[in-house]
Amino acid sequence: MSAIITGLLLHHHEPMHFHASITPNKKKWHKAFAAIYCSRAFLSTTAVAVVVDHHLSHLVKNKNLLQLSLLKGPHGVAAALKTNPLHGITGDDQDLAARKTAFGTNTYPFPPSKTFLHFVIEAFKDPTILILLACAALSLGFGIKEHGIKEGWYDGGSIFVAVFLVISVSAVSNFRQSRQFDKLSKISSNVLIEVVRSGRRQEVSIYDVVVGDVVCLNIGDQVPADGLFIEGHSLQVDESSMTGESDIVDVDIRANPFLFSGTKVADGYGKMVVTSVGMDTLWGEMMSRISKDDTDEETPLQSRLNKLTSSIGKLGLAVAFLVLVVLMIRYFTGNTEDENGVREFNGKRTKADDVINSVVGIVAAAVTIVVVAIPEGLPLAVTLTLAYSMKRMMADQSMVRKLSACETMGSATTICTDKTGTLTMNKMMVTKFWLGKECFEEGMNVGRSVVELLREGVGLNTTGGVYASDEWVEFSGSPTEKAILSWAVAEMGMDMEEVKRGCEILHVEAFNSEKKRSGVLVKRDHEFHVHWKGAAEMILAMCSHYYDLEGNKKGLDDEERLQFNHIIQGMAASSLRCIAFAHKQSDEMNLETEKKIEEDGMILLGLVGIKDPCRPGVKKAVEDCQYAGVDVKMITGDNVFTAKAIAVECGILRLGQDLDGCVVEGAEFRSYTDEERMERVEAIRVMARSSPLDKLLMVQCLKRLGHVVAVTGDGTNDAPALKEADIGLSMGIQGTEVAKESSDIVIMDDNFASVVTVLKWGRCVYNNIQKFIQFQLTVNVAALTVNFVAAVSAGEVPLTAVQLLWVNLIMDTLGALALATERPARELMEKRPVGRHEALISNVMWRNVMAQAVYQIVVLLVLQFGGEGVFGVSEKVKNTLVFNAFVMCQVFNEFNARKLEKRNVFEGLHKNKLFVGIVGVTVVLQVVMVELLNKFADTERLNLGEWGICVGIGALSWPLAWLVKLIPVPQRPFFGYVCFKRWRGA
Repeated sequence: MSAIITGLLLHHHEPMHFHASITPNKKKWHKAFAAIYCSRAFLSTTAVAVVVDHHLSHLVKNKNLLQLSLLKGPHGVAAALKTNPLHGITGDDQDLAARKTAFGTNTYPFPPSKTFLHFVIEAFKDPTILILLACAALSLGFGIKEHGIKEGWYDGGSIFVAVFLVISVSAVSNFRQSRQFDKLSKISSNVLIEVVRSGRRQEVSIYDVVVGDVVCLNIGDQVPADGLFIEGHSLQVDESSMTGESDIVDVDIRANPFLFSGTKVADGYGKMVVTSVGMDTLWGEMMSRISKDDTDEETPLQSRLNKLTSSIGKLGLAVAFLVLVVLMIRYFTGNTEDENGVREFNGKRTKADDVINSVVGIVAAAVTIVVVAIPEGLPLAVTLTLAYSMKRMMADQSMVRKLSACETMGSATTICTDKTGTLTMNKMMVTKFWLGKECFEEGMNVGRSVVELLREGVGLNTTGGVYASDEWVEFSGSPTEKAILSWAVAEMGMDMEEVKRGCEILHVEAFNSEKKRSGVLVKRDHEFHVHWKGAAEMILAMCSHYYDLEGNKKGLDDEERLQFNHIIQGMAASSLRCIAFAHKQSDEMNLETEKKIEEDGMILLGLVGIKDPCRPGVKKAVEDCQYAGVDVKMITGDNVFTAKAIAVECGILRLGQDLDGCVVEGAEFRSYTDEERMERVEAIRVMARSSPLDKLLMVQCLKRLGHVVAVTGDGTNDAPALKEADIGLSMGIQGTEVAKESSDIVIMDDNFASVVTVLKWGRCVYNNIQKFIQFQLTVNVAALTVNFVAAVSAGEVPLTAVQLLWVNLIMDTLGALALATERPARELMEKRPVGRHEALISNVMWRNVMAQAVYQIVVLLVLQFGGEGVFGVSEKVKNTLVFNAFVMCQVFNEFNARKLEKRNVFEGLHKNKLFVGIVGVTVVLQVVMVELLNKFADTERLNLGEWGICVGIGALSWPLAWLVKLIPVPQRPFFGYVCFKRWRGA
């Protein structure tokens, strides 16, 4: 009934026919429909749409076969929706706009993004920030009380400002990262769906599917909306995403024609008419009840760094506590003096306000040490480098679905790649045709009866389609299907519509990766015919006869079978995919009793050779991987000869190479014992005629041997291997939705060269984070040591709370931004893979950290204890020199951190303008702090000579780094081996 309303709504100018679908309430409904129809203006369009949506959506959701039968089944609903099962909707702008207005769009409201205020509040939850704010408030209060508003606000106010800057920068960084991730999430959910409009198959965004659309479904596709099955064969759907059950559901036009949004096609193919979209679907109802998870995705490396941060923070807390205790003891025992040399504490003679103010200052100094010690810049560096890398990778045709994949890819040791569309262009063309023992490359001079059978075998046993207009012909389907269809149209003059009109399809065996063939049983002129199409050697094994040029049937003895095998091998050796066609007349009773199409006693119709050329640049990409120490293995469903030929062409195998153990077939690999597989799997370069199980077995074996495995795939059958792999890489063009959802990264152009780009970026992410760890640890070790030694020996900290907060701000945030945005360098591909068990903090990093930290500690302590005498300056100028020299050391050491091992730290510097800009901003801000914000930063202006001293001290870190990098380091971690053992890994 609701379908009739729909028809009226969309095409009110056509006459109504109620008699076929009136319910028991026919009088009531009839009057309502007549009122709506007679209004002509449809003033209550919205109300009508609500009624239609309610009834149609509930019909499908409740799987109401009785109500569906009253509407003459799926075809009756399609007719009422003004949809032609063959030609779909008109699809013009007016039609689409009317349907979207009436029934809504196929979109779901995205959960609200976290606001900037949310991240500000999160930053305020940091306990050290709260303690600092409390200290700042007390210092501000006592300062104003003692010195008045004009000068009393400096100490407390400066801490407030510094804390405000730290919170602001942290909140802005996290907010931008959240927005970036939300944006990428929306892009990843925008998939292409094949629909039929005006008789033409075309791809549209899932968001543009409308009620009434005829959607084409193939294995691995996602059902884009709720709807009804109208035609197809052997369609099976995985409804686990809706029901939680793993059972596969058969879809049939009579018993179960209902299809639900979000489910996946597990087998077969078909068409559906869309009845509900967006929030009116069952999936939409579920989405409306799901609230956004408050927890952000945390990558494994972020988790490891958070543990590292926690441990360093605990060390900083212990140092801060010791400093607090020492300073308190020195203060209350009268061992500290003010600027005028007067003891700060004189027992009862000291004012209570002075005592509290001094204690607050000591606590603030201790808390600030904790703030500096905690390297919150480490997680920030990961966030920044991942966000930057994800954005750049998107421009390089790689969409990251899971953050962890960025960093894990840098550790990859093996890439298991498929062939079609990844190594090859997936632009297939039939270049050879064999009938009997005769080969045709252009033109076909064969018997008419054979041509008719070939037209049937191509036109009926396919999931593709042909759309012909007066000016051009368009083919749809998989690349293989399109190649065969275009060949049949061009060489045999096949008219697909004419072929279908003359035959009735009774049963279909859909193609899948296990069988590697598809079959169809058809009825023509009261006769039953079976057609099979698939991998040549498998179809040949089903045949007992073959047709010659005149269409005569000849027996296929062992000698002739061997000749056909040689033909197949010859085409495969020429990098041709060989597809065979077979036919026989059948007995319908076989279908009724066994529910399967006959497979024995077939007659070979012919063989076609399909050329799929290698992608330009793929050989260079494979060589780049091998040069980087990453093993490339090709896993394909093609026969061993085609696989070898493509592998040689791509550089995976080399001419003259001993292929013993390098090339295996899936069946052979499957037959190995577990021990044999573990022994041989590393040597395998090519696996031919593989099944999904073979691919999964190989990944599992490699992982057990300690490899970090990346897998490329595009089919539903690849999903288990994509999930099992450390990094799953699906194809954005030919990949099914099941494959994409099982993967971590989507290669948008299906090109292996983009896989190499992902590998480079993965290594770059890991390397950038290591650079920042080295840089950050140097700052922490130097600051903690200098403040602790000075506090214990002299009873004061040379770096004040505001100064340490400033160092924390520019070193953590600006330093992370500078080092996290380094782009991939060629040197990254010259190293062996990091692997699964490499230490995060390498010996090289420890060597660099300790050398620079010791240098900074020595120089700063000399300035602290001898600066006044050596340079003849006041204590305040000396303290400013210590602060300024410390910052300059970090500025120059930032250049050293760019290269962990190379001595030339300026290589490629001109390409990273952001790094140069950040360093420039840091220097300018430091000049402002020292020269202009004296009261805020508790500094004294420096003359040019004193600035030269500070810059010179910082610049000495360059030759020191050059010399230190000459020192060889052992492979086994020698420092912090026990402490950091739990952070080892990829």
